[in-house]
Amino acid sequence: MTKSLASGVKMKTALLFTMVLIAVLSECQSVKFGKLCSGNSSNQKRTSDSWGQGKYGASRGGRAHQGLDIVCGDGATVYAPFDVKLNGKVTVYTDPKKAAINNGINLSGEGLCFKLFYVKPDKYSGELKKGEKIGTMLPMQSVYPGITSHVHVQMCDKSDPTKYF
Repeated sequence: MTKSLASGVKMKTALLFTMVLIAVLSECQSVKFGKLCSGNSSNQKRTSDSWGQGKYGASRGGRAHQGLDIVCGDGATVYAPFDVKLNGKVTVYTDPKKAAINNGINLSGEGLCFKLFYVKPDKYSGELKKGEKIGTMLPMQSVYPGITSHVHVQMCDKSDPTKYF
């Protein structure tokens, strides 16, 4: 193969790779979470309460909040925000005093990898369609009295999930 032919093949391969990457990134940027919680059809975000703020990056005693809190009442149904794959359990805390809310799930779908905290899933593996029940919101008030109960949404890479809401 001549140098110019090999160079042309490499350039076409690089161009094709770039186009695929742009398409994937564009698809992820246009993803929006559907309804996460019964009683909150607009995915209202937790703002500020006596326990702090629910926005990404909010101060958490010297560290930054690495997720976004979506209002969800204790005992409410938590739904798949789009077609998802269930990828196993998340253990939120090591503190046994927080055992009542120490559960969550790893999920993927629409090119995203994310976790939901404070949810008791009906199952930890398999697939769900958008709007199907993932599980039940755990009793946050039993651990944090007066907090705005919420599902914590955290991207697997700990980036800001706000743009998806």
